[in-house]
Amino acid sequence: MALWIQAQQLKGDALHQMQALYGQHFPIEVRHYLAQWIESQPWDAIDVEKQQEEFKAKRLLESLIQELQRKAEHQMGEDGFLLKIKLGHYASQLKSAYDPCPMELVRCIKHILYTEQRLVQEASNVSSPGVGLTDGTPQKYQQINQAFEELRVMTQDTENDLRKLQHSQEYFIIQYQESLRIQAQLSSLASLPPAERVQRETSLQSRKATLEAWLTREANTLQKYRQDLAEKQQRTLALLRKQQTVIVDDELIQWKRRQQLAGNGGPAEGSLDILQSWCEKLADMIWQNRQQIRRVEHLTQQLPIPGPTEELLKELNSTVTDVISALVTSTFIIEKQPPQVLKTQTKFAATVRLLVGGKLNVHMNPPQVKATIINEQQAKALLKHTILNNNCVMEYHQTTGTLSAHFRNMSLKRIKRSDRRGAESVTEEKFTVLFESQFSVGGNELMFHVKTLSLPVVVIVHGSQDNNATATVLWDNAFSEPGRVPFVVPDKVTWPQLCEALNMKYKSEVQSDRGLSEENLVFLAQKAFSSSSNNPEDYRNMTMTWSQFNRESLPGRNFTFWQWFDGVIELMKKHLKAHWNDGAILGFLNKQQAQDMLLSKPNGTFLLRFSDSEIGGITIAWVAENPNKAERMVWNLMPFTTKDFSIRSLADRISDLNHLLFLYPNQPKDEVFSRYCTPPNCTLPQPGGNSNFMDHSASPNVNQQNNFAIYAPMSDPMLDAEGEFDLEETMDMARQVEEFLRQPSEPQWSGQQSYQCGKKND
Repeated sequence: MALWIQAQQLKGDALHQMQALYGQHFPIEVRHYLAQWIESQPWDAIDVEKQQEEFKAKRLLESLIQELQRKAEHQMGEDGFLLKIKLGHYASQLKSAYDPCPMELVRCIKHILYTEQRLVQEASNVSSPGVGLTDGTPQKYQQINQAFEELRVMTQDTENDLRKLQHSQEYFIIQYQESLRIQAQLSSLASLPPAERVQRETSLQSRKATLEAWLTREANTLQKYRQDLAEKQQRTLALLRKQQTVIVDDELIQWKRRQQLAGNGGPAEGSLDILQSWCEKLADMIWQNRQQIRRVEHLTQQLPIPGPTEELLKELNSTVTDVISALVTSTFIIEKQPPQVLKTQTKFAATVRLLVGGKLNVHMNPPQVKATIINEQQAKALLKHTILNNNCVMEYHQTTGTLSAHFRNMSLKRIKRSDRRGAESVTEEKFTVLFESQFSVGGNELMFHVKTLSLPVVVIVHGSQDNNATATVLWDNAFSEPGRVPFVVPDKVTWPQLCEALNMKYKSEVQSDRGLSEENLVFLAQKAFSSSSNNPEDYRNMTMTWSQFNRESLPGRNFTFWQWFDGVIELMKKHLKAHWNDGAILGFLNKQQAQDMLLSKPNGTFLLRFSDSEIGGITIAWVAENPNKAERMVWNLMPFTTKDFSIRSLADRISDLNHLLFLYPNQPKDEVFSRYCTPPNCTLPQPGGNSNFMDHSASPNVNQQNNFAIYAPMSDPMLDAEGEFDLEETMDMARQVEEFLRQPSEPQWSGQQSYQCGKKND
């Protein structure tokens, strides 16, 4: 009842609009006396477009009549007597009006409630919960549905006016024919005797004058009817345009943006079902209004009456054609994008969909869709290069009401690249897949040639190019703006913008809710900008260019910032996903940070951090005594990569290293890693005891005892004078030895297993 109380407080034009909702079709007294009951009924649970739900509407009509009759019976006193008669009359009136068509009652009350709610919201300028709407329905969805209800009522109103105009014009033509008949009779009087001729002529002239006066008045009335109807249709088209802007230019564009961000690992773009239902309603109403306008044009041609209506009708016809054309071309979309890194000679798939295809009966003559690939310059001029298996007929799916074409086996045989600019590489060149089709609607009344472009595609010929191609796609997906010229993106973005894109990509690829922390992002900023500041605020206003991101190598390295970050992603998603989700990998730390953290912890404490010197590498740093000096120091293993973990897992390797006791800060390693060990390598050494970290028990998968030798920094020939590894010389050797030692052991064989390490590595 709260809505009705608020509606009664409306003033001025809003109050007049509210009052205009009521009449013989639904008296305002019924709304007043049954306010609480009306607002508590599930009107929105009934889909008035589904005939099978008519029984629900019938039930609500019966309940409404019963409530009115009950209300009437409880009226007492003199005033109550009159109200009792009035409410009883309304009950009979509503039953008579809506019993043959109970769905119309539902339409009527839904429209009343929607409009009242809108008027109240506009008056208070405050959002309030919807009446009878499903909980959790977004406020914008309610507004869209309310606008559709307004459009339905306006379209029905013009339909009623058009019928009245048609009936009036038909009667006018009949009377006009009568005037012609009288004129013919007058012309034939010359053959009659004078006395009879005068008598009949006087009578016919009188009838003729009366009829001509009526015809003149009625012609003016018809002209006014036509003008009023045309102006109403003009207002309806204006609201249709506004509604189409909300749905196509706002909601559909937002869906496309979500689809683009999903390519960077963002949330899925969501179903198209709601959008399709809106677009179909739009198409239905636009088509109804177009047919109405054409019928009015036919009436004006049938009975020309000079006036301004003809020009207005031409303008309306042009407008409604533009509106339906814009809707059809805008709703030809790519539901499933082709892969954005596209390798030649490799099959790929895509799906295109026409959201209004079912409503406009396009499926009755299914159109064919053709796909071609074009580069950035060609996209502006729409020149084409052919893809194999690039033709597909659109199919109509009765159960879902969707019209779509599923390309399943497309393939790009070769690609012709354009001339590159400056330092631009082949993996920076962007292409797009152009989908196009043509079809007619309304019995060939309108012919459409529709086109849509895929998200940018980078074409590669070898897997080694995937890394750099992904960088181009990520930058474009993250920072492109709607409505851009293909495929313009900013050359530089703020660091927070880039952080958001990197975090989205990282979480998606690693399939983790644990994204990049503020500390992780500070580490990345230090790497990107060669900075030593630990304050996040220092980076908020900094910008990063595309060249810094993936064209220029990091200082002292032979790889870019993105190549290093992508290497981390590849390592994590292939081998270390579970450990990241467990929080076992800190990862984004430099050597000095790791040393500062570990030196405050007991011997045997270790942590895992990503290698600074090798793409896709992770190293183990731990604190222990220096055998050659009476001091504690931090040691670093050579980085492990995807190749290493393909041979032996991280958990197994940590199990092998008995001097690793606690995962930073103080967690016994068996609590963290034992469940990931490969049987029977699941017995991890317990911390404690008097053993020195250099004295190790035999590894469970080697028959003879192994000795994990920690070499003194200055005595290891693989270390330089400062105790650091020469990675180029030692990496291959260490891996070969390790692979050999991982082979099944023979009973007569004994040997030593050695993980190379040093004071500083990586």
